[in-house]
Amino acid sequence: MSNTKSFKDLIVWQKSRDLAVVVYKLTEQFPKSELYGLTSQMRRAVISISSNIAESYHRFHSKEKRQFLAIAFGSGSELESQIEIAMSLVNNA
Repeated sequence: MSNTKSFKDLIVWQKSRDLAVVVYKLTEQFPKSELYGLTSQMRRAVISISSNIAESYHRFHSKEKRQFLAIAFGSGSELESQIEIAMSLVNNA
């Protein structure tokens, strides 16, 4: 039996929470003109990762669990793409 009492005990959730903190701190340095663009998109994507992991923890059926984990994985890919764009903008500035 698992020792996890909460989604907060899951290492993957803990790491996604830490990633959210990093992304928020990083996007604070973005220009104000990006507040409703890349900043907002990156923040929504990173929050979606930990939120969907948490939601999957409280689903009873494996199909539902997989669905929420797939959404979290997709949000991670979305964030990765946005980071690539941000890096390109910085490198080409």
